[in-house]
This record gives sequence, C-alpha cells and structure tokens, in this order.
Amino acid sequence: MKRSLQNTLYHLLPVVFWLLAAGVCVLPFLSFFPFHLSLFDFLPALLAWVAAIILHRIRRHDSSVEQCFLTALLLGVAAYWLPSVVFLVIPAWGYLIYRHIFSFRSFLASLIGFAVVAVWLFLLAELAIIDFHFSLAYNLYAWLPTAAVLVAWIASSIVRNSLRVR
Repeated sequence: MKRSLQNTLYHLLPVVFWLLAAGVCVLPFLSFFPFHLSLFDFLPALLAWVAAIILHRIRRHDSSVEQCFLTALLLGVAAYWLPSVVFLVIPAWGYLIYRHIFSFRSFLASLIGFAVVAVWLFLLAELAIIDFHFSLAYNLYAWLPTAAVLVAWIASSIVRNSLRVR
C-alpha cells in the first residue's frame, strides 16, 4: 500500500466510523422511528466510552487495579440508566486477560467498584432521592447509541493502530 493512501485512510476511516455512529445516535430523534430516547439515554454511551478509554490507556507491565475500579464505577453509574450495561465488564476483563494485565486484585477492584455504586444507589433509593428499580430489560433502546459509540471507537482504534505510518 502506498504511503499516501495509507495516510489518507488513517485519517479518513475513523471519521467515517464516527459519522456512522452519529447517524445511528440521531435515528431515535427522527419522527418515523418507533421509539424516542431522551438525552439521559446517551449517558451510558458516554460513560462506557470513557471506561473503554481508561482500559485502553493501561501501559504494559502496569497494575490494572485502579483502572478496573474506575471502569466498574463508571459502568455502575451507567447502569442507573441502562442496567444491562454492567455486562460490559466481561469483555473488559477479556481484554485485560488478552493483554496479560489482569489479576485477582483487578477482579476484586472491579467488584468493589460495583459494590460502591450499589450501596449508593440503595441509599439514594431508600431516601427517595432517586427512583431505581433494577431490571435487565429496562431501557434496552439505549443500547443503540451505546453500541454505536463503542463499535466506532473500537473500529477507529483498530484502523489507527493498523495503518500507523512507521
């Protein structure tokens, strides 16, 4: 592949992926779409994206304990709007195992992160500050922007890594 084509694809393909994700995120706001999302339904997408960035930034031979705690904390907060997003921790653990930076301490740190959010959600629900009822089938339409953002980020990261000019 010529260097000019490689450089063009390096810059163009991530833009295309993010524009496709933006188009998918705009779909629920169109009148012919069968359901409508509020702006709060985009928070799980943002929080899951930040959690993925945190995990991706762990350097080789570093401890992943703090990042696992932060990831679980972010996914736990995102679970308030989209409860099934907590299952994103399983691919996160798989990614860390693949990079050989997952440990038992990282596993426990992610469980502690989920426990911290669960305790706060329980306390806020008991004090009637928030209304929270845990159901995995709640608000599944919010997976549309969440999946679109995560797939665009993963695809653009892969393209940037593969087409990097060396």
